[in-house]
Amino acid sequence: MRITFLGGVGTVTGSKFLLETGSKRLLIDCGLFQGYKQLRLKNWQPFPLEAGSIDAVVLTHAHLDHSGYLPLLVRSGFSGPAYATEATADLLQILLRDSAYLLEREAEYANDKGFSKHDPALPLYTTRDAERALERLRTCSFDTPVSLNDATSLFFQRAGHILGASILTVSANGKRIVFSGDLGRPDSATMPDPETIESADALVLESTYGNRLHGDEDPEDALADVITRTSARGGSVIIPSFAVGRSQSILYHLHRLKSAKRIPDLPVYLDSPMAIDATEIFLRHPDDHRLTAAEAKAAFGVARYVHTAEESRALAANHVPKVIVSASGMATGGRIVHHLKVYARDSRNTILFAGYQAGGTRGAAMIAGAQEIKIHGSYIPVRAEVDHLDMLSAHADSAEIMNWLSHFHEAPRQTFIVHGEPEASDALRHRVEEKLGWKCSVPEYRDIAEID
Repeated sequence: MRITFLGGVGTVTGSKFLLETGSKRLLIDCGLFQGYKQLRLKNWQPFPLEAGSIDAVVLTHAHLDHSGYLPLLVRSGFSGPAYATEATADLLQILLRDSAYLLEREAEYANDKGFSKHDPALPLYTTRDAERALERLRTCSFDTPVSLNDATSLFFQRAGHILGASILTVSANGKRIVFSGDLGRPDSATMPDPETIESADALVLESTYGNRLHGDEDPEDALADVITRTSARGGSVIIPSFAVGRSQSILYHLHRLKSAKRIPDLPVYLDSPMAIDATEIFLRHPDDHRLTAAEAKAAFGVARYVHTAEESRALAANHVPKVIVSASGMATGGRIVHHLKVYARDSRNTILFAGYQAGGTRGAAMIAGAQEIKIHGSYIPVRAEVDHLDMLSAHADSAEIMNWLSHFHEAPRQTFIVHGEPEASDALRHRVEEKLGWKCSVPEYRDIAEID
């Protein structure tokens, strides 16, 4: 058996791992590259192998950096099944459609305003491509083996990262290869702990926070402080948030803060159709999160849902202090960029990031202190306060990853450190080798590894 690393190496995006078992050719995750332009351009390049030669795609979870390339793969000739947990499949119904819609709208907007270098500007893929990709989905249950043939099977366990997120074990030819997917955090307010793994012949391990620890400040204390001081100066808090997972967690914390009267009674708006739909899916999967039905309904009821573009634009004209939660989490697209064009200019406001910001994104630039950001071909001054609550991240930090690894009864023969910026991946490699004595490597793009 062998693994070819086609993404998610040297970066936290574009996860794609080709696993060849001898009888099956499986693509584990099928993500979009995001962030730096040189990475995004990879999405436009021909897929590095014949898409029709892949027997199946297996998705660890629904975030676009793990799933968003599927419409392109199908358009390129992939016609096999795409396996995912039930909640992941439900989320993909909205994520892939929304992604295609936004790509089409951005191309239309670029053509209308004339700021694209391409004439005409084209979307990376279309709504029709997304619909064809959704037809390939096959749902799987947690903790239930899925047989692909006599020699190969899949096994999904909860990763705790977002709804439906999984740790994937592929058993083939007497060997077990574990893909961590994105590991969630233990003791999350909303999501279950990542399930433990005791053995594997090979491990493909994420390293998003491989060189960092999350702050130990209580997230509600930090959130209350930001909202209170921003409100006191007459400003609004704008929270770029991932539509799936982070938005629901933020609403939960805002509900608790409001109920305890720890923050001013500002109106809260959830301005993301995708996040609104994801919230409804959250309610339909009570076994995949920690909240009771009553807790979930109360938490998600804290916000006024903004459905239409007209309603979204009206928020910018309303100068009353407020909290707006809007996608996308790294400010790469969606309605949040329109809010940034208005709210980032005013020093009374706060732009509050609440998760990992990949290099090359607007979010990463703003956290690093950028004085201006480029949106729709123009530069927007950043005068608002910019803050970052990384304790709200849905990714395990380096200590939490090490704790997860401690449950292995014996070392995998090979451990591949992936899904991290180079410094993070190498820091985790060094820590695993030094503390656990495991054999580790950090693959590069298109590297091939034989599974011993």
